Amino acid sequence: MAERSTAAVDVADTSGEEPLTAQAGQATDDGAEAEKVSGGEKDTASTDETGAAAADTQPPELHSGHKLARRYRLEECVTRLDGFSSWRAVDEKLRRAVGVHILPADHPRARPVLSAARSSALLGDPRFVQVLDAVEENDLVYVVHEWLPDATELTTVFANGPLEAHDAYQLVSQVSQAMAAAHREGLAHLRITPSSVLRTESGQYRIRGLAVMAALRGITCEHPQRTDTEAIGALLYAALTQRWPYENDAYGLTGLPKGVGLIAPDQVRAGVHRGLSELAMRAVVNDGATASRQEQPCTTPEELAKAVAAMPRIRPPETSFSTPPPYQRTGYQQGTYRQSSARNGQPGGRATQSIPTPPPPLQSRTGKALKWSVSALLIAALGLGSWQLADTLLKLEGDQDSPSSSHTTGGKAKTSANKPIKIAKVGEYYPDGQPQHPDQAQDSHDGDPSTYWRSKTFKEGPDLNPAFKQGVGLVYDLGSKQQISSASVGLHYGGKHTTVTLYAANSLSTSEPLSSMQQLGTTTTSQTKAEIKLKKPAKAQYVLVWITAMPYSPREGYSEPGYKQGVTEVSFTS
Repeated sequence: MAERSTAAVDVADTSGEEPLTAQAGQATDDGAEAEKVSGGEKDTASTDETGAAAADTQPPELHSGHKLARRYRLEECVTRLDGFSSWRAVDEKLRRAVGVHILPADHPRARPVLSAARSSALLGDPRFVQVLDAVEENDLVYVVHEWLPDATELTTVFANGPLEAHDAYQLVSQVSQAMAAAHREGLAHLRITPSSVLRTESGQYRIRGLAVMAALRGITCEHPQRTDTEAIGALLYAALTQRWPYENDAYGLTGLPKGVGLIAPDQVRAGVHRGLSELAMRAVVNDGATASRQEQPCTTPEELAKAVAAMPRIRPPETSFSTPPPYQRTGYQQGTYRQSSARNGQPGGRATQSIPTPPPPLQSRTGKALKWSVSALLIAALGLGSWQLADTLLKLEGDQDSPSSSHTTGGKAKTSANKPIKIAKVGEYYPDGQPQHPDQAQDSHDGDPSTYWRSKTFKEGPDLNPAFKQGVGLVYDLGSKQQISSASVGLHYGGKHTTVTLYAANSLSTSEPLSSMQQLGTTTTSQTKAEIKLKKPAKAQYVLVWITAMPYSPREGYSEPGYKQGVTEVSFTS
């Protein structure tokens, strides 16, 4: 489960009462809390015409164990506010954790929530927490969404301190690009806060509650792109300074001093990256007063994403290896066991008695005779062993010269070479967070050439454009470390041309950096099979088949014409 934020739910200014979630000392796990977006913006949920009706509407009387559609079993209520409730639940059909928002069907916001959820589900962008279902049933309206057990809210991340420059750069880059894509489809968030953005273990950022959170809270806005851009700028400001860029405290962060106004992040904390500091000011301050270079403010996520892309690349910090502590000798000495320690410089017990040094061994006449006897026995044993070893080697050489033995030896050599390696598991590899068809990965080694894994169709080719897509591929688990000498990759499409490269990966991770892998070999072909022979056999348990060029192929079934490729059967040999 994603870690929960402990920031108080900020609705006191709009409702005059402490919410149930604040009384419980925890915030919601689905991003439905009612914090302010900025210091000067009010939550329209308390001022719109449906605000009073929503406050009077009681949430459905549900309990842990209740099932929706005979499928979603409610486990834990994480929010109960403004007539709706949010739950952690279990999808018993697919055996996975999910999140569920529930409203009465007569709730004034029920229809907008359904519409927002269905619109968000159509986007299908993996950078957002996906809406899985939106249903009206038995006087209830409920929205089912993904639950990410390996993700952490930015509220928790910020509580541990400011982010490194590279991490902050990744945050603003990924979030601004995701929101630019959403606005191109006519979708806005209006509630981007540290609790609505999650960071996964692989370093990817996921945004939850697109359009749905605003509908649940009844929030409307005349300038949605500007509102979302300011919210992203506030996230970047908090990531750089661990301070909220307004006078009020929020999300567990301390606000700026009252009466000072908004000051640049590099003036709040020493060591802040200058370019990121100016970028935060351009996003947060949309009234013209920007950073020192007086650049134009960013008023849309698209403008912010372009400003991030125009910045010089910020490299990740180098891994530091600490020097191990020097070897410490034990303090145990003979004669001091279980004695009291010294006090005031005086020994705390009887003085340790000195042990006389024993004389060197075998110095007597009898000892000398014994040494000579043992030496003679060792010399005799060594001579006998050498003679037996030489006799064995001569016999072995004679056996190898005979025709029958050479035939046997050759047979063994042939059976040990080109031995196929069994594949245990396979998964799709997509470090940019944009998968192709992960459900088809098993078809690439099922023994049936008629089934295959297929990529999506690209407009540019045959070499993929690295700015848009670096490549597509599959990671194979061989069960244990195996010595690999060659690989055969069956291809569904022939033509000019396909480029396949093998890498030794470290796991089945979908997003392991390509730079951390060892390249084993590569080939380019126009046929329907790519044969890769390693210059030197290498050992690996996980092997990535990485395709960076694909031929042009016509329409086939649901596949559009363009540059694409499919993998029918993959095999490895030792």
